[in-house]
Order: sequence, then C-alpha cells, then structure tokens
Amino acid sequence: MLRWTLLAGAASALVAPVVPRPRSARAAAAVAEKEDVELADCPVTQWGASIPDILAAQQAKRAAPEQPFLHVLEPPSADPDAQLRWLADHRDEVNAKLASHGAVNLRGWDLVRTPEGFRAAYEALGLEPCRDPLDAVSARPMVDKGSAVYEAVNKESRANFYIGMHNEFVGTRAPRAAMFVCFQQAEEGGEFMVCDGRRVFRDCDEELLARLYGRRIRYSVMELPFFSFLDGLPEEVAAGPVKIPLRAGAASAVRGVVAAAINAKVDFDVDMQWLDDEASAYGDDKTLQARAPVQPPVVLHPATGEPTWFCNVHSHSSVLRKKRESIYGAEKFEDGASRINKSDMYYGDDGSIAEGDLDHLDELTRKHTVSLRMAPGDAVLVDNYQTMHGRNVFKGTRKHAVSWFK
Repeated sequence: MLRWTLLAGAASALVAPVVPRPRSARAAAAVAEKEDVELADCPVTQWGASIPDILAAQQAKRAAPEQPFLHVLEPPSADPDAQLRWLADHRDEVNAKLASHGAVNLRGWDLVRTPEGFRAAYEALGLEPCRDPLDAVSARPMVDKGSAVYEAVNKESRANFYIGMHNEFVGTRAPRAAMFVCFQQAEEGGEFMVCDGRRVFRDCDEELLARLYGRRIRYSVMELPFFSFLDGLPEEVAAGPVKIPLRAGAASAVRGVVAAAINAKVDFDVDMQWLDDEASAYGDDKTLQARAPVQPPVVLHPATGEPTWFCNVHSHSSVLRKKRESIYGAEKFEDGASRINKSDMYYGDDGSIAEGDLDHLDELTRKHTVSLRMAPGDAVLVDNYQTMHGRNVFKGTRKHAVSWFK
C-alpha cells in the first residue's frame, strides 16, 4: 500500500545524526531473505487516458445495470489435490469472474492452508507473481523464502490500526491483481475487507467528484519529525557588515538533502515540505513531510476501459485516521517506523480537502465495503484496479499473507 513502512528504513538512516534509529534485526533479515528470490518487478501503474467529461462518465455508469461484486467460490471436493486440478481446469472461468466481479473469494479450500498450497493455487490459475511494490526498500517479510508470498500487516504493534480501504500502488508501481490468504485467524476482529471502486465512483457526490478530478490529488507519504534543532539556531548571523539568514538557509539545505536522499530510493520525485506546528502530528517537533506526485482519483481500467475509483483517501487521510483512532485506539509505534510513516491527502494544488467531503467519502466507501472473517482455507483474489482492500483491528495472533501479480 502507499503507506510506506519501507521508506522508514531510508529515513532512519538519513536522520541518524539527529535521532539514531537502527533497522531492527527482523527488518534486516526480511530484506536479506528476499535478495535470493527472483521475481519480476511490480508493473508500472496504468493511469489510462484522461476522461474528457467526468460527470458524463459518472451518469453513464449510473444508467448502466448494477454490476456484481465478490464472487464466492466453494471447493468442488474436500481433497486438496482435486481442488488444485479444478483450479487448473477452470482458470479461465475464475479469471472471468475476477474481471466481472472484481474479487473472488475461495472459501473453505484446504489447498490454501499452507504457503506451498497457496502458491500452487495461484500458479494453477496462471497468475504470474511480482515483487511487492514496496520491495526495494521494504521490511515486509516473506512467509516462504522460496515463494512470492508476503506477510500481511499482522504485527501486534499495529493491531489497533484500522487499515482503510486502498488500492495497492506506490508512485509509478501497481500490481494488476493480488491474492490474500488466511493461515491463522485472529481471536477477535482482523477481518479482511474489500470495496468496489466502480460503485464508489458511481455514487460519489457530483460536485465533489468534479472538484477532485479537476484539481487532481496528491498524497503525503512520510513525516520526519526530527528537526527541532533548527528552531534553536539564530535567525541570522553577521558576517562583517552582511547579515546571513542562518535558520532559513539551514532549513533549505536540510530540505534539499532529505529530498535527494529519498528520491534516490524511489523511482519518482518526492516533494519535501515543512509543516507548521498545527498541521504536524508531532506538536512543536519541526517536521518535514514528503508528498508524492499529482495523480487522478479515477482511472480507466487497463483491461475493460471502465472508469473506477483509484484513490486511497480512506486509508491516507489524517482526518479520517484520527477519527478512527478515537474509536479503535492508536498503533503503539514499537519499531519507530509507524511514527515516521504518517500519510495525508490533498488536492493536486496542495489545497486541503474539507472535513465534510472527507466524511462523505468515508461513508461512501464503508457503504460499498464487504468484511470477510477469513479462516484457514480462505483466500481472496482481487483486481487491484477496481477493488480496494483493507483490514479491521484485531486481538490475538493473526497470520494472513498476500501475493502480488503482474
């Protein structure tokens, strides 16, 4: 997801002279174990052509018949070998359901109870795995070193963190599909959630949709609250008869160095901006925020050409996140990465989105979201361009995993 737990490693190294944040042994091992895995890079994001009249496209969608969402697939037999043969024999049928529905739920398939069986299932469907879009700087471990099965967000430190609905993409990279699987169900909560982006597009308030599409959107993807020392510098220093602006010059230099270091780790340009104390989540700790390039909130599906909501406001908005924290509690920041890994969303011109509009998008997204209490033997295949995914808070031990596909 665009919430980059991974850039935290790069940021930690960058600001080490100010606040040392060494990479955990677990994170280092996760990166090392993937060096031996040969996978294709995550595909380049396909934004599609610009939509000339976004409201006319929305009206056409409203006039069209209701499209189905989330096809449930029961196993043809209790025998895992028979299940595998069935998937291989019916791969075209399953992939057709993925295209028409946006998500296919394998429910009660003993075949996918293990990483090896899960991998056999997606190979039988002809799905070609790719690297996690965050993999270049990721600490996300693999469940099976020899496979493309990545661990989902199961850490206890993030159990109270409600992962809002989002498409999986990072700047220029987005998988075409993903398959999520449950190896162990949490004692309480932890539901996997899917949301139909076509319906979100269809039902969005017209004025808001026109504004969002016309002005475009952009995300902030990281906040670095490590620069309070700059406020301790004198505003200027005298060099003979000339006064040099020391504080502003130092802030400009720091911003440039940080931007260069982060841009060296990703394949798109990140814009660094200083936040004022009111906008920062860290109070008077002077904070740099990284913002991604401008993009549309609605795209044309790469295969069908249908317009679909492709916008992570539900997961990235700091306003919606804080409202959820008042209900579920906040994450514990045990490893420091989550503290750095703060996100927000703005218009493409950096203007703020009104709280009432964010509330509308939250209500609309939840309206079209289906929660799945997955158990061992369950997996969900999603079309990443037309289906968003998320995860509820949980208690206990949760072991879910995911593979990404070209």
